[in-house]
Amino acid sequence: MNDTASTVPIPHGLPMERDAGPFDPPRQISRLREARPVSPMVFPDGHEGWLVTGYDAVRQLMADTRFSSRQDIGVLHVPYAVPGMPAMTEPSPQVPGVFIAMDPPEHTRLRSRLTGAFTVKRMKRLEEQIVDIAERQLDGLARLTPPVDLVQEFALPVPSLVICELLGVPYADRGNFQVNSARFLEKDIPLDEKMAAYGALTTYLSELVTRKRTAPGEDILSDLARHDDLTVEELTGSAFLLLLAGHETTANMLALGTFALLEHPEQLAELRANPDLLPDAVEELLRYLSVVDILYRYATEDIELGGETIRRGSTVVVSMLAANRDPRRFDDPDTLNIHRKTRGHLAFGHGFHHCLGNQLARIEMRAGFAALLRRFPTLELAVPAGEVKLKTDMQIYGVHELPVTWTETVR
Repeated sequence: MNDTASTVPIPHGLPMERDAGPFDPPRQISRLREARPVSPMVFPDGHEGWLVTGYDAVRQLMADTRFSSRQDIGVLHVPYAVPGMPAMTEPSPQVPGVFIAMDPPEHTRLRSRLTGAFTVKRMKRLEEQIVDIAERQLDGLARLTPPVDLVQEFALPVPSLVICELLGVPYADRGNFQVNSARFLEKDIPLDEKMAAYGALTTYLSELVTRKRTAPGEDILSDLARHDDLTVEELTGSAFLLLLAGHETTANMLALGTFALLEHPEQLAELRANPDLLPDAVEELLRYLSVVDILYRYATEDIELGGETIRRGSTVVVSMLAANRDPRRFDDPDTLNIHRKTRGHLAFGHGFHHCLGNQLARIEMRAGFAALLRRFPTLELAVPAGEVKLKTDMQIYGVHELPVTWTETVR
């Protein structure tokens, strides 16, 4: 344990207020990372669990199968208060197909059915299609009279169109999945409302995968449906995970990334002047923003981590954003630097749960940012930065709205 650890109080509940700025971790989390990268934390229900914020400790934890992703082998305690939600006293039942909440070998069985769908080669073939989707969305944006909400008009539609095309989900049904997935990801809504949103999504997806089993097409859900060893329930769970992760994460990165670039005009100017910097800039934005910040693990036995002993049955909360801002790993980590070589960032996770769609997300971000910056050279915020509504109430971070304006467009 660090000698200064005793001077930093043990947190009671997960610090969530973005008091250091819209892009930075909460100050208390940053202080904890410097003093005690593996820190005890008292949960609202009284559980004495852990908060892991240091880069090395997070990498070690994510690669260790003794830190389980399952929610059905022990009580997974929630690190923040949820109105109307009773304290968890029983494990949650495992949801078929949702392999993000599974461990090997079950996780491996389900994930292996999808690895062929997300190969680098297949993603590269999709690149032209993704560029076309981004350009067409910007055609529509250019016809609007500013100010305009960039989330609704660009950041959300582009990955939604892409994931619908890829999975074989009719884009006309986006009203269903966009509203219900956003509702499901809210942190502080009553449990019955969250489950109603989940129920609406899974009912829709169950009907869809059942149709694809009898009449498959050329899409990922049809590919999955061809596997006779997968039940309809497993197909539905996997479809839910892919649809949710496939549009919510990239949508938030496109919107929050644009906000970050607008707030760093010198970096933005360099990027416009030299588009070859874009691949490195995307990696840096992923590190700097880490929209999938908080993850959970359950200790299946006593485990030594970062000089601490984590007891069996402990809920462990992991901050990917804090790890990606660790000065022990990245020089001057709280500065956005599009020239940085950010190899090893943890924005897509680490270990056997490393994000399956990471190449797809990268292509979408490169295409989206390249087209937006080229076609809207005078893009700027239409409100003061302090008035942008942050998604501190959501499990995936971003902005609820990003009002922007411009004075010229380029075709």
